[in-house]
Amino acid sequence: MPLLTSSSYRPAVLLANGHLQTIAASTLRRVPGVEYRRERLELPDGDFVDLDWSLAGPVPARRLGIISHGLEGDSNRPYVRGMARALNQAGFDALAWNYRGCGGETNRLLRAYHLGDTDDLAAVVRCAVEDKHYPELFLTGFSAGGNVTLKYLGENAARVPSQVQRAAVFSVPTDLKASSMHISRWQNQIYLRRFLTSLRHKMRVKAAHLPGQLDVSALDELRDFPQFDERYTAPLHGFASADEYYEHSASGRYLAGIRIPTLLVNALNDPFLPPSCFPREAARASQFFYLETPAEGGHVGFNEAGPNGTFYSERRAVDFFTRAVPG
Repeated sequence: MPLLTSSSYRPAVLLANGHLQTIAASTLRRVPGVEYRRERLELPDGDFVDLDWSLAGPVPARRLGIISHGLEGDSNRPYVRGMARALNQAGFDALAWNYRGCGGETNRLLRAYHLGDTDDLAAVVRCAVEDKHYPELFLTGFSAGGNVTLKYLGENAARVPSQVQRAAVFSVPTDLKASSMHISRWQNQIYLRRFLTSLRHKMRVKAAHLPGQLDVSALDELRDFPQFDERYTAPLHGFASADEYYEHSASGRYLAGIRIPTLLVNALNDPFLPPSCFPREAARASQFFYLETPAEGGHVGFNEAGPNGTFYSERRAVDFFTRAVPG
């Protein structure tokens, strides 16, 4: 019954609420000392994702941590670089992969990425196992990347290679429909506008890249995620509606299928997450799914002692991956 009843996380001084913890982590943090080597992974449908590798030493390690970023993120976001650095310092190689269209170059196909797309993560895992021959893999993800990771682990445990040992994810919207409405509240407009600005830009770039295949004439009229997902995300990825996309893609419905030790850390003051994104009953019923709900942390925050040090998410992931008994 791995519902964790306490957390050792305490926020840095002056970060008094979830909004400050969220904004400080995304805007003030710098993570030096991470050097990536980029490699392009060709996908079965003719598209690609870009992989950024950060090795712990001059030769590959036995253990690899695969990092999945959040919505409209990439491998250079501070939370990704911080996790890569922490993994390297613990003796893990790190692989931060960029979703389709997130690596600095638009993807080739009309489709892009979405929060339930586990096939691309599966391709990255296969690359690590079959091409790079890592004997031990550990998965971590943030927000949207955490949702993809949990869904990958739970929707079909039989396809998860035995090399995948454990997973730790943070700030995950396990209920996508409720989360999409929650972030549309007036208190969250600063975040919503930032996401929609980035998504609109990518739609316009894609429309120019694929003339005649994408109508962006009413793009600026879309004011929230349900509207954007109804108009673009759902039809571009084979869903009949935004509701169908949310239902199929939400990781909460797959948690019971997880068969490796997996930790979810969602802060109770996360401004992005409604109450349904704290799946306590799923943790109580599982032998493998651990839920930790610290009072503080914001969304992908977890700053402990200044913007440039190690964050709790990084320390917690490494601890979960390396301790003899998970928890």
